[in-house]
Amino acid sequence: MNKKVQFTDLGIKDYKETWEFQETLFQEIVDIKIRNRREELSLETPNHLLFVEHPHVYTLGKSGDIENLLINEKQLEAKGATFYKINRGGDITYHGPGQLVGYPVIDLENFFTDIHKYLRFLEEVIILTMADYGLRGTRSEGETGVWLDAGTPFARKICAMGVRASRWVTMHGFAFNVNANLGYFDNIIPCGIKGKAVATLNAELGVEKVDEEEVKQKVLKYFAQLFGAEIVQQKKEALHL
Repeated sequence: MNKKVQFTDLGIKDYKETWEFQETLFQEIVDIKIRNRREELSLETPNHLLFVEHPHVYTLGKSGDIENLLINEKQLEAKGATFYKINRGGDITYHGPGQLVGYPVIDLENFFTDIHKYLRFLEEVIILTMADYGLRGTRSEGETGVWLDAGTPFARKICAMGVRASRWVTMHGFAFNVNANLGYFDNIIPCGIKGKAVATLNAELGVEKVDEEEVKQKVLKYFAQLFGAEIVQQKKEALHL
Protein backbone atom coordinates (compact mmCIF):
# COMPACT_ATOMS: atom_id res chain seq x y z
CA MET A 1 0.00 0.00 0.00
CA ASN A 2 1.35 3.40 -1.05
CA LYS A 3 1.11 5.88 1.82
CA LYS A 4 2.83 8.69 -0.07
CA VAL A 5 0.57 11.63 -0.95
CA GLN A 6 1.78 14.03 -3.62
CA PHE A 7 0.78 17.49 -2.41
CA THR A 8 0.41 20.52 -4.67
CA ASP A 9 -0.77 24.03 -3.84
CA LEU A 10 -2.35 25.26 -7.06
CA GLY A 11 -2.79 28.81 -5.77
CA ILE A 12 -5.71 30.65 -7.40
CA LYS A 13 -7.21 28.53 -10.15
CA ASP A 14 -10.44 28.43 -12.17
CA TYR A 15 -12.95 25.89 -10.86
CA LYS A 16 -13.61 24.13 -14.17
CA GLU A 17 -9.89 23.76 -14.96
CA THR A 18 -9.26 22.31 -11.51
CA TRP A 19 -12.24 19.96 -11.81
CA GLU A 20 -10.93 18.67 -15.15
CA PHE A 21 -7.47 18.21 -13.62
CA GLN A 22 -8.98 16.25 -10.74
CA GLU A 23 -10.80 14.05 -13.24
CA THR A 24 -7.51 13.33 -15.01
CA LEU A 25 -5.77 12.30 -11.78
CA PHE A 26 -8.81 10.29 -10.72
CA GLN A 27 -8.97 8.40 -14.03
CA GLU A 28 -5.24 7.62 -13.95
CA ILE A 29 -5.66 5.91 -10.58
CA VAL A 30 -8.78 4.04 -11.67
CA ASP A 31 -7.05 2.86 -14.86
CA ILE A 32 -4.16 1.41 -12.86
CA LYS A 33 -6.60 -0.42 -10.61
CA ILE A 34 -8.50 -1.85 -13.58
CA ARG A 35 -5.25 -3.00 -15.17
CA ASN A 36 -4.10 -4.58 -11.91
CA ARG A 37 -7.30 -6.56 -11.71
CA ARG A 38 -7.39 -7.63 -15.38
CA GLU A 39 -3.72 -8.56 -15.66
CA GLU A 40 -3.23 -9.74 -12.07
CA LEU A 41 -0.58 -7.07 -11.47
CA SER A 42 0.40 -5.17 -8.33
CA LEU A 43 1.18 -1.75 -9.74
CA GLU A 44 1.28 0.99 -7.13
CA THR A 45 -1.52 3.58 -7.25
CA PRO A 46 -0.57 7.23 -6.59
CA ASN A 47 -2.34 9.57 -4.15
CA HIS A 48 -2.75 13.31 -4.57
CA LEU A 49 -3.81 16.21 -2.39
CA LEU A 50 -4.52 19.56 -4.03
CA PHE A 51 -4.98 22.89 -2.26
CA VAL A 52 -6.60 25.65 -4.28
CA GLU A 53 -8.42 28.95 -4.03
CA HIS A 54 -11.15 29.51 -6.61
CA PRO A 55 -12.56 32.73 -8.06
CA HIS A 56 -16.23 33.16 -7.05
CA VAL A 57 -18.18 30.05 -8.05
CA TYR A 58 -21.28 28.11 -6.99
CA THR A 59 -21.38 24.34 -7.46
CA LEU A 60 -24.36 22.02 -7.23
CA GLY A 61 -23.91 18.35 -6.33
CA LYS A 62 -25.63 15.55 -8.22
CA SER A 63 -28.37 15.20 -5.58
CA GLY A 64 -28.79 18.96 -5.16
CA ASP A 65 -31.78 21.17 -5.90
CA ILE A 66 -31.30 24.06 -8.33
CA GLU A 67 -33.91 25.98 -6.30
CA ASN A 68 -31.21 26.43 -3.66
CA LEU A 69 -29.45 28.86 -6.01
CA LEU A 70 -31.29 32.11 -5.26
CA ILE A 71 -29.99 34.27 -8.11
CA ASN A 72 -30.30 34.09 -11.90
CA GLU A 73 -27.67 34.03 -14.64
CA LYS A 74 -27.51 37.83 -15.01
CA GLN A 75 -27.11 38.30 -11.27
CA LEU A 76 -24.34 35.70 -11.23
CA GLU A 77 -22.55 37.63 -13.95
CA ALA A 78 -22.96 40.91 -12.06
CA LYS A 79 -21.35 39.35 -9.01
CA GLY A 80 -18.45 38.00 -11.07
CA ALA A 81 -19.45 34.43 -10.22
CA THR A 82 -19.89 31.23 -12.22
CA PHE A 83 -22.06 28.16 -11.66
CA TYR A 84 -21.53 24.46 -12.34
CA LYS A 85 -23.49 21.26 -11.82
CA ILE A 86 -20.93 18.67 -10.78
CA ASN A 87 -20.53 14.99 -9.92
CA ARG A 88 -19.90 15.11 -6.18
CA GLY A 89 -22.34 14.32 -3.40
CA GLY A 90 -24.13 17.05 -1.50
CA ASP A 91 -26.14 20.08 -2.54
CA ILE A 92 -25.06 23.62 -3.38
CA THR A 93 -22.01 25.42 -2.03
CA TYR A 94 -19.87 28.46 -2.70
CA HIS A 95 -16.12 28.72 -3.34
CA GLY A 96 -14.20 31.94 -3.48
CA PRO A 97 -11.23 34.01 -2.36
CA GLY A 98 -10.20 33.50 1.26
CA GLN A 99 -11.43 29.92 1.30
CA LEU A 100 -9.07 26.94 1.51
CA VAL A 101 -10.33 24.20 -0.79
CA GLY A 102 -8.76 20.77 -0.46
CA TYR A 103 -9.14 17.99 -3.02
CA PRO A 104 -7.76 14.60 -1.96
CA VAL A 105 -7.60 12.36 -5.04
CA ILE A 106 -6.49 9.21 -3.28
CA ASP A 107 -6.86 5.45 -3.49
CA LEU A 108 -8.52 4.57 -0.20
CA GLU A 109 -7.27 1.00 -0.60
CA ASN A 110 -3.88 2.46 0.30
CA PHE A 111 -5.34 3.54 3.66
CA PHE A 112 -8.72 1.99 4.57
CA THR A 113 -11.89 1.12 2.68
CA ASP A 114 -14.55 3.04 4.58
CA ILE A 115 -16.17 6.17 3.11
CA HIS A 116 -17.82 7.07 6.43
CA LYS A 117 -14.41 6.96 8.15
CA TYR A 118 -12.90 8.98 5.29
CA LEU A 119 -15.42 11.80 5.76
CA ARG A 120 -14.97 11.74 9.55
CA PHE A 121 -11.18 11.99 9.06
CA LEU A 122 -11.58 15.01 6.76
CA GLU A 123 -13.80 16.65 9.37
CA GLU A 124 -11.28 15.83 12.10
CA VAL A 125 -8.48 17.51 10.11
CA ILE A 126 -10.43 20.78 10.24
CA ILE A 127 -11.54 20.29 13.87
CA LEU A 128 -7.92 19.84 14.98
CA THR A 129 -6.84 22.87 12.93
CA MET A 130 -9.54 25.02 14.56
CA ALA A 131 -8.48 23.81 18.01
CA ASP A 132 -5.05 25.32 17.35
CA TYR A 133 -6.85 28.67 17.13
CA GLY A 134 -8.82 28.08 20.33
CA LEU A 135 -12.08 27.27 18.53
CA ARG A 136 -14.25 24.21 19.15
CA GLY A 137 -15.28 22.76 15.81
CA THR A 138 -17.93 20.05 16.01
CA ARG A 139 -19.98 17.72 13.86
CA SER A 140 -23.72 18.12 13.36
CA GLU A 141 -25.67 14.88 13.30
CA GLY A 142 -26.71 13.95 9.77
CA GLU A 143 -24.97 17.00 8.27
CA THR A 144 -21.48 16.42 6.87
CA GLY A 145 -18.95 19.17 7.51
CA VAL A 146 -17.59 21.13 10.45
CA TRP A 147 -19.72 23.43 12.57
CA LEU A 148 -19.58 25.81 15.50
CA ASP A 149 -22.28 25.58 18.18
CA ALA A 150 -23.93 22.60 16.46
CA GLY A 151 -27.29 21.67 17.94
CA THR A 152 -27.99 25.22 19.13
CA PRO A 153 -29.91 28.13 17.52
CA PHE A 154 -26.48 29.64 16.77
CA ALA A 155 -25.19 26.70 14.68
CA ARG A 156 -23.01 27.82 11.78
CA LYS A 157 -20.96 25.87 9.29
CA ILE A 158 -17.31 26.78 8.77
CA CYS A 159 -16.29 23.92 6.48
CA ALA A 160 -18.42 22.24 3.81
CA MET A 161 -17.65 18.82 2.36
CA GLY A 162 -18.73 16.86 -0.67
CA VAL A 163 -16.95 13.90 -2.22
CA ARG A 164 -17.16 11.42 -5.04
CA ALA A 165 -15.74 7.91 -4.76
CA SER A 166 -15.54 5.09 -7.29
CA ARG A 167 -13.47 1.90 -6.94
CA TRP A 168 -12.33 3.43 -3.64
CA VAL A 169 -10.76 6.40 -5.45
CA THR A 170 -11.85 9.81 -4.17
CA MET A 171 -12.19 13.30 -5.61
CA HIS A 172 -13.67 16.66 -4.58
CA GLY A 173 -13.29 17.31 -0.85
CA PHE A 174 -13.61 20.19 1.63
CA ALA A 175 -13.97 23.98 1.61
CA PHE A 176 -12.76 25.72 4.77
CA ASN A 177 -13.78 29.36 5.22
CA VAL A 178 -10.62 31.10 6.42
CA ASN A 179 -10.98 34.72 5.24
CA ALA A 180 -14.01 34.23 2.98
CA ASN A 181 -16.58 36.92 2.15
CA LEU A 182 -19.71 35.45 3.74
CA GLY A 183 -21.95 37.78 1.73
CA TYR A 184 -21.70 35.39 -1.23
CA PHE A 185 -23.47 32.70 0.81
CA ASP A 186 -26.57 34.92 0.86
CA ASN A 187 -27.20 33.94 -2.78
CA ILE A 188 -27.75 30.25 -1.94
CA ILE A 189 -29.27 27.95 0.66
CA PRO A 190 -25.88 26.49 1.65
CA CYS A 191 -25.83 22.69 1.33
CA GLY A 192 -29.62 22.87 1.00
CA ILE A 193 -29.96 23.42 4.77
CA LYS A 194 -32.39 26.24 5.58
CA GLY A 195 -32.02 28.44 8.63
CA LYS A 196 -28.37 27.64 9.30
CA ALA A 197 -25.65 30.26 9.16
CA VAL A 198 -22.09 30.05 7.86
CA ALA A 199 -18.89 31.16 9.54
CA THR A 200 -15.36 32.13 8.62
CA LEU A 201 -12.22 31.72 10.72
CA ASN A 202 -11.13 35.37 10.74
CA ALA A 203 -14.57 36.59 11.90
CA GLU A 204 -14.73 33.96 14.65
CA LEU A 205 -11.31 35.08 15.88
CA GLY A 206 -12.24 38.75 15.57
CA VAL A 207 -9.32 39.57 13.29
CA GLU A 208 -9.18 41.20 9.87
CA LYS A 209 -7.17 38.41 8.26
CA VAL A 210 -5.82 35.00 9.28
CA ASP A 211 -2.49 33.85 7.85
CA GLU A 212 -3.66 31.43 5.16
CA GLU A 213 -0.24 29.82 4.72
CA GLU A 214 -0.21 28.97 8.42
CA VAL A 215 -3.67 27.40 8.12
CA LYS A 216 -2.54 25.34 5.13
CA GLN A 217 0.43 23.96 7.05
CA LYS A 218 -1.78 22.97 9.96
CA VAL A 219 -4.31 21.25 7.68
CA LEU A 220 -1.49 19.43 5.90
CA LYS A 221 0.04 18.30 9.21
CA TYR A 222 -3.21 16.87 10.56
CA PHE A 223 -4.08 15.24 7.24
CA ALA A 224 -0.73 13.41 7.33
CA GLN A 225 -1.21 12.40 10.97
CA LEU A 226 -4.73 11.06 10.61
CA PHE A 227 -4.16 9.19 7.37
CA GLY A 228 -0.70 7.98 8.33
CA ALA A 229 0.49 9.57 5.08
CA GLU A 230 3.88 10.77 3.93
CA ILE A 231 3.42 14.14 2.26
CA VAL A 232 5.56 14.67 -0.84
CA GLN A 233 5.67 18.30 -1.94
CA GLN A 234 5.14 18.86 -5.66
CA LYS A 235 5.58 22.09 -7.57
CA LYS A 236 2.63 23.31 -9.62
CA GLU A 237 4.90 23.63 -12.66
CA ALA A 238 5.58 19.88 -12.61
CA LEU A 239 1.90 19.11 -13.24
CA HIS A 240 1.74 20.62 -16.75
CA LEU A 241 -1.57 22.29 -15.97
